[in-house]
Amino acid sequence: MKNVGSTDKIIRIVLGVAIGAWGIWAQNWWGLVGLVPLGTALTGWCPAYFPFKINTAKK
Repeated sequence: MKNVGSTDKIIRIVLGVAIGAWGIWAQNWWGLVGLVPLGTALTGWCPAYFPFKINTAKK
């Protein structure tokens, strides 16, 4: 069940890449946090949306 819409996906991809790039630039393992928004964008499902019944995907 997908709960991440197209605009939401674009924002998550941009944020994920930006956080990952910052991590590489800073040589810091915190850049791995960028994998979370990338993963949710690529799968189309956000576990944080589930308990609040948020759905930005078109029905």
